[in-house]
Amino acid sequence: MSTPAISIQNLTKEFTPPSVLKRGAITAVRNLSLNVEAGHVYGLLGPNGSGKSTTMKVVLGLVTPTAGKTFIFGKDSRDVESREAVGFLPENPYFYKFLTGEETVHFYGKLCGIRGKMLNDRTRELLALVGLEDAAHRRVGGYSKGMLQRIGLAQALVQDPRLLVLDEPTAGVDPAGSREICDLILKFKARGLTVLLCSHLLSQVQEICDRIGIMHRGELVREGPLDQLIAIENQTELVLENASPELLKELRAKIASSGARVVGEGRPQQNLERYFLEVTSDAKKSNQ
Repeated sequence: MSTPAISIQNLTKEFTPPSVLKRGAITAVRNLSLNVEAGHVYGLLGPNGSGKSTTMKVVLGLVTPTAGKTFIFGKDSRDVESREAVGFLPENPYFYKFLTGEETVHFYGKLCGIRGKMLNDRTRELLALVGLEDAAHRRVGGYSKGMLQRIGLAQALVQDPRLLVLDEPTAGVDPAGSREICDLILKFKARGLTVLLCSHLLSQVQEICDRIGIMHRGELVREGPLDQLIAIENQTELVLENASPELLKELRAKIASSGARVVGEGRPQQNLERYFLEVTSDAKKSNQ
């Protein structure tokens, strides 16, 4: 069995407010366990304050857990070595506005220890991959929001990571730019990268994610393959080819002898946004 790209084991994270506030510890994440398999796009979802950002920060080694452990490709995420395999794009990345797109990728490449011809080749490859080769010599200060997110993806990929962590990668981006970023994520998956995605745009999550986890008040309330979670129970859907309207009224047993062919079969699916709202609403009621 292959090593998961991310393994979270009984993770709990508590924050203690300053004593002047006279409040007890706040539990941001409570006993969370999940795995993200290598080569998958995993969507971590939840309303504001659900603990998903804290979970992401613990995985990245930016926050120390109160209890439990997290691993990246089998290495404890508290170890610096584990982060060599990770590229990260925060929700609101900051770039030096006076640098060009090419200089920005160069800067992050040098931080990762890449030099010379390898860095030049890698920069050209990444700018082409994210569709910014024509803007390579423009200053980042003149980039649109969508272009900033794409240069952010380029810097996250500069050290050729195996895992890409994306926090709201399409936030504030217009529909065309969002479409381009979603297509890029699917390209990354095709190249064998693992992607951990946090997003509030559930239609995009439904399109690109293999598996999702839904958090509420620090707990994982639903987790599994996306197509199974949003499937409607107790219903079956048949897709027929070359079937007449009369044939649709017949029983399945007659289809084989009619010349019609079952093209697809499964349970009809609801919209992910509706499923998400139902799950978080149920979780809220159970906590009351």
